[in-house]
Amino acid sequence: MAMNARFIRTARGRRWGGQPPWTGGGRGGRRPPEAPSADDANAWFTGRLPEGWFTTAPEVSVDREEILVVGELPALDDDFADDAARAAAESGRIARFREETREERIEIARQAEHRYGRKVSWGARLGGAEELFTTLSAPVMTRLRQPERMVLDTLVDAGIARSRSEALAWAVRLVGEHTEEWLTELREALAKVDDLRAQGPDLT
Repeated sequence: MAMNARFIRTARGRRWGGQPPWTGGGRGGRRPPEAPSADDANAWFTGRLPEGWFTTAPEVSVDREEILVVGELPALDDDFADDAARAAAESGRIARFREETREERIEIARQAEHRYGRKVSWGARLGGAEELFTTLSAPVMTRLRQPERMVLDTLVDAGIARSRSEALAWAVRLVGEHTEEWLTELREALAKVDDLRAQGPDLT
């Protein structure tokens, strides 16, 4: 049995060149390939979307894994008995938009995913209602020390979250809500850095 175990380990090493294919042989493993630039995604979607879908140019948010496209639907002209009835009508109109545009949105998403190397998700808003359609939930791995784990466990024990991962997502949302202005300034500063880097000398 010991000889068989050594043979298995040797065969694995030969097949993978000494390291499994999902590691890079160095500390931290192989880095995933960089996604294509999506700097022009806002303009691309503005030009690609059919006229009449939204009243203004869509709001396009981009990160490493996903492009989220959210647009404002035409306002309702009907009279409603109260705010609850209007809210129900707005939600129904968003649901109608989602169904009527499904096939075309799938085709546009396919083109954008090929162009930008990211998944495309959709959303719509109308009045006080906003709904996102099947947005991507991407796993994010992290290592936490005991004091940080205790924060998550407290949120779980208090019933605010069902698990550590849900507690971490809740904490991230909370930080985003309370630091939105600072995060916006940080993103703008990073965009300026990217512009300056692109204007630099070509040393190749």
